[in-house]
Amino acid sequence: MSKEFTIGSKVRVVALPAYVKTAEPMPMLRPPNVIHIGEEGIVIDRRPGGYWGIRFARGAFLLDSQYIESTDTPPESHLE
Repeated sequence: MSKEFTIGSKVRVVALPAYVKTAEPMPMLRPPNVIHIGEEGIVIDRRPGGYWGIRFARGAFLLDSQYIESTDTPPESHLE
């Protein structure tokens, strides 16, 4: 089951795939070293097949939800 993310939310790379695909009208395969584990990006859209378009410092790439996790923390409840 794939994770769901909100458009505009921040995510972090937790694992690298064998290659990454650019999120362009004519996608290209790139080596995985264009992004790094721990790098944060912003979700820009949802693509078919469980892929997410994510904007990183070096461009926008498509990643499967298994390679990313949300960095947005839910508001803490105040226990008294």
